[in-house]
Amino acid sequence: MFRRTKIIATLGPATDDPQMLDKILIAGVDVVRLNFSHQTPETHKARLDLLRERARALGRTIGVIADLQGPKIRIERFVNDKIVLNNGDPFILDAALPSDQGTQERVGIAYKQLLTDVKPNDVLSLDDGRISLKINKIVSTEIRCTVLAGGVLSNNKGINLQGGGLSAAALTHKDKSDIVLAAAWQVDYIAVSFVRTAEDVHQARRLLQMGGGSGGVIAKIERTEALDHAESIIKAADAIMVARGDLGVEVGYAALPSIQKRLIRQARELNKGVITATQMMETMIENPIPTRAEVSDVANAVFDGSDAVMLSAETAAGKYPEEVVKAMDRVCREAEHQPESKISDHRMTSQFGRIDEAIAMATMYTANHLLNVKAVAALTESGSTPLWMSRICSGIPIFAFSRLPSTCSKVTLYRGVYPVDFDVMLTDSAHANQEIINTLLRCGAVSQGDLVIITKGDLSGISGGSNSMKIICV
Repeated sequence: MFRRTKIIATLGPATDDPQMLDKILIAGVDVVRLNFSHQTPETHKARLDLLRERARALGRTIGVIADLQGPKIRIERFVNDKIVLNNGDPFILDAALPSDQGTQERVGIAYKQLLTDVKPNDVLSLDDGRISLKINKIVSTEIRCTVLAGGVLSNNKGINLQGGGLSAAALTHKDKSDIVLAAAWQVDYIAVSFVRTAEDVHQARRLLQMGGGSGGVIAKIERTEALDHAESIIKAADAIMVARGDLGVEVGYAALPSIQKRLIRQARELNKGVITATQMMETMIENPIPTRAEVSDVANAVFDGSDAVMLSAETAAGKYPEEVVKAMDRVCREAEHQPESKISDHRMTSQFGRIDEAIAMATMYTANHLLNVKAVAALTESGSTPLWMSRICSGIPIFAFSRLPSTCSKVTLYRGVYPVDFDVMLTDSAHANQEIINTLLRCGAVSQGDLVIITKGDLSGISGGSNSMKIICV
């Protein structure tokens, strides 16, 4: 009944119609993404307001991610919008060329430091690796290259240095301004692009908190350098996003699957969320059904333990937003039926540093081994207890009962966790359990005779106070 892997949909022109937005929410979207690489702040605010209005009307809690643009490591524009490069052609990236004066022979670059970041014999990949240029020499403002792999090259395509090494800071002036906006809008997460070290995450969090925001920080892993600091980045962040577009170009497509699996495993071991993103069902931008390869890709992300799988242009600008969400929903559900997605040995041999963490682990061990447990209910202030619970692979739904809207929104990202608006301060401890069971009965999660495990603290409304678990027969 409850899909455990969450679906993130990017908002865009294709979802601006309130009826279409309703359709994708009903189809199964759990979290939406505002892509700050495109459109104006006014457009994003209008989409956010519409999303919150429609979510309220549908009785849904939907998380919101503000995805920062990051440094613009891109070419500029061509006079005629695009050119065709052939293998062996000479081509120049010219930092001094006006931004709209690109020709068959040269094009400008938005990232001027590229001149000092590269050297002869380096290989640049453009447009997600579709175009490859070998650098011959650097003369004044010109990076003179030979085309290794040609094709159509159009305006504003991205530039990657194979093997990594670009020095661009993760947070630009625009990103810092956008963080202030995201804080004012009280989004649930900001996603930081092109993270290199844990300090990039810390800086983003400081700016978010200074702006009055209380959301989490997602580190997008898309640079080779980030892999060298993966553990410290994951520890600094609330979640990571395996952003396979730029990452795949830098490390090479053959290395990407094993890196993806390693990052997902590492994030889960460190009790952090993890999103798998980029080209998951990209052909559905134009087609009403996914390819078999895309189906396998989504299923493998589920098998590996992703908290969420993400749709980008498929929902933002595609022809079939509702259909792609339904397709992803079906694939996730089918993958979750497989026994391997319900087996876990997470932290079986490790010690716990906190009482509430120990309660969370004990609860899920009991839920997975005691017959007829149909639900776990966690009374939570911060969302930490259901997060720890969600690190354990299980087919049993975890309900996060919280009085705080921000916590309810935050847990929409966690695998197998479902938010429930519940103000424990309005009922005494003696009646709280019965209210929880009544709520689960109303939503169809349990039936008479089922077992439910409830976790809570002795003191209501106190963060980090979960110190008990109780098994109740409905």
